[in-house]
Amino acid sequence: MVSSLGDLERRVMEELWSSAAPRSVRDVHAALTRERDLAYTTVMTVLDRLAKKGLVNRESSGRAYLYAAVQTREEMAADVMHEALEGTGQDRTAALVAFVDRVTPEEAATMREALSRLESKS
Repeated sequence: MVSSLGDLERRVMEELWSSAAPRSVRDVHAALTRERDLAYTTVMTVLDRLAKKGLVNRESSGRAYLYAAVQTREEMAADVMHEALEGTGQDRTAALVAFVDRVTPEEAATMREALSRLESKS
C-alpha cells in the first residue's frame, strides 16, 4: 500500500506533512502549482485516492473537505520498512544486516540508542 505511492501522491503527502493543520484541496493545489501546472480536479482526485487508501483523514468543513495525514512521515517510512521485511520471507535477519551495513555512523548510534531503550523496557 504505502510503497505504491506515485510521484504526485508523494508530493501531496509532503504538503500535508509540512502543515500543522489540515489542508483544503485549494491549499494543496496552490502549493503544488508553484512547482508545476496541475488541474484543481487532479489534486482533488489524488486526495480522494489517498483517503480511500487510508493514508489521509478527510473531514467536512462547510462546503469543502480538509485533509490531514494519518501518520507522520517517519511512521510511514517505518511502515514501508516493515512491509519490505515482510516480503523477505524467512530471511529477515539477512535483510536487516544488509540495511545496517548501509547506515552512517550517526544513524548507527541512533539505532543503538533506540535498541537500548527497547531493551530497558523489557
